[in-house]
Amino acid sequence: MAEDWYVIKNVETVDSPSVALYLEHLKYNINEMITLVDGQTKRLMPHIKTNKMPKVMQVLLESGITNFKASTISEAEIAAEAGAKSVLIAHQLVGPKIDRFLRLIKHYPETLFSAILDNEDSAELLNQKALEQELSVAVYVDINNGMNRSGIVIGPGLDELMAYLKICKALVFKGLHAYDGHLRDSEFTVRNQKIENGVKDVEVYFEALKESYPLAELICGGTPSFTSHLLKEKRVTSPGTCVLWDWGYGEKLTEQNFKYAALLVTRIISKPTEGIITVDLGHKSVAAENPIDKRVKFLNLVDYELLSQSEEHGVIQVKNWDKYKVGDVLYGVPYHICPTINLHDEVSVIENGMKTDSWEIMARKRKLQF
Repeated sequence: MAEDWYVIKNVETVDSPSVALYLEHLKYNINEMITLVDGQTKRLMPHIKTNKMPKVMQVLLESGITNFKASTISEAEIAAEAGAKSVLIAHQLVGPKIDRFLRLIKHYPETLFSAILDNEDSAELLNQKALEQELSVAVYVDINNGMNRSGIVIGPGLDELMAYLKICKALVFKGLHAYDGHLRDSEFTVRNQKIENGVKDVEVYFEALKESYPLAELICGGTPSFTSHLLKEKRVTSPGTCVLWDWGYGEKLTEQNFKYAALLVTRIISKPTEGIITVDLGHKSVAAENPIDKRVKFLNLVDYELLSQSEEHGVIQVKNWDKYKVGDVLYGVPYHICPTINLHDEVSVIENGMKTDSWEIMARKRKLQF
């Protein structure tokens, strides 16, 4: 790959700060995902939270991937609208989201929607509301296998929840969901061992459940654990970030061979003092949950340091100050692409080095139709 592969020939048509989506790299990443599971697309349930774009959903569906995972109703909605076969909302439904979810089920009968549960109260409420509307709802039990963010631990409480689901006439048990996003060791053998230790009891419990639920699925992990879970034929994998890729995972997950498909485009807007350039990339345009040195890596800057960011400004210290001009374009890889995408309304689609289209990041909105 050429060192300047990211340069946009008609960059004068691309506003800044913005996101550029490189279509060839997007398609490469999707194909790489499929290759890693030996073409068994039924073992892939990519997470929509990374891309949030109907047009990207179309590319995924055209590749043969039909099952997806989402965090929001909006993400599930764009997947159904694009023609997804199934969508799991892996974020326990509370408040008005339950009614929105049920309206989604009724509006898109061709898509199988499912939800996660980790307690009897949520199961009772979902069951009650589904019964009132004469609906059947597919559910997965969310397992806490060490991240301590959501889910229920393996033990008596889980047994009680499973027993309770049997009397919920509107709920159909589909399997277990276990997310291990906290395991991100750079060394694959170390990470893989931790992942397998964490899922060991889940797998034992799952195998016992298969006697009563032979069609049950075990949905595991995200992008960091993708290359571990894909080694086990009985697990459905849920990578998401690798569709677009980013600096953070590229730095850590060295065994994964994905390409940067989404870059930030920014311009120099000032040279306020010697050694300093200011760009129009503030913390409203790139994920800012990490320290200042872990937010963006510029591909066409050398010997630089991002000193600070405010809402619409990024202040950078550079060595070769005289070579830079106000208006110069810089290309950056975000450290964390998922929340970065959520900060923008659209992406510029780049094909063969040229901007050819704009795609809306529709599901960055919390509510669309439902």
